[in-house]
Amino acid sequence: MDPEGLQLLLPPTTLAALANSWLQEDCPGLNFASMVTGSAPSQAVLWAKSPGVLAGQPFFDAIFTQLNCQVSWFLPEGSKLVPVVKVAEVKGPAHHLLLGERVALNTLARCSGIASAAATAVEVARSTGWTGHVAGTRKTTPGFRLVEKYGLLVGGAACHRYDLGGMVMVKDNHIVAAGSMERAVLKARQAAGFSLKVEVECSSLKEALRAAEAGADLVMLDNFKPEELHPTAATLKARFPSVSVEASGGVTLDNLTQFCGTHIDVISLGMLTQAAPALDFSLKLFAEGDTPVPHARRF
Repeated sequence: MDPEGLQLLLPPTTLAALANSWLQEDCPGLNFASMVTGSAPSQAVLWAKSPGVLAGQPFFDAIFTQLNCQVSWFLPEGSKLVPVVKVAEVKGPAHHLLLGERVALNTLARCSGIASAAATAVEVARSTGWTGHVAGTRKTTPGFRLVEKYGLLVGGAACHRYDLGGMVMVKDNHIVAAGSMERAVLKARQAAGFSLKVEVECSSLKEALRAAEAGADLVMLDNFKPEELHPTAATLKARFPSVSVEASGGVTLDNLTQFCGTHIDVISLGMLTQAAPALDFSLKLFAEGDTPVPHARRF
């Protein structure tokens, strides 16, 4: 998908609500620092100081829109960042620029970090000739899922199910609660109706075959070592060619290539949202007529 077009996925009302909640978290009461800066019209430059993929412009914009500031971007969403580079300029009252500064930088840095990790994972997987889906998981930060799932998409990965309503996933605890694999899948199929797929988490070939026989659309081979994963997937596909296979658990950027294979349709990595390092950005005010610089001046 075109990274610039992905912002169409984000409802404006949701963006505004998120931006407002983040700003309220950072400043729920009196903003004493505003007495230092005043409210004079000011401008600031956004600098990228580490390499990666730029992601999160809609959230950055929404934060400053709440504060009556205007953002002008010099690079499009999804750009590869080569530091140090000027990314955007923000104009507005000085106290509003600084009120939004840390919230906006946190969001952009985190989203860009996830997009960068996702882009690397996709590149690594494609280098093997594998054409399946690199995906994230539901292991996201509470209250920040939309940003993190969006970052995955900008990086070229699939976001997997967005929430519990995106697909019916039957895991080990569901099977225990239902009483059996077959009963769990039957209930899942009844709940899914015609519009949702059913995926079943399995830890052995025997479980995978039972899940497919019971009617699973997807089988997740969870925590399989690569040498066990591929023959298990091959046997499953030979019996049930229409069932999709997801590999998950223990996958990292370092061992990702070992999980790529002919019979694997999806590889999901929790580390894309749990362990991706944030990128480094800074927002620096500058006086009218001065040349913006990426580092703070020393007085």
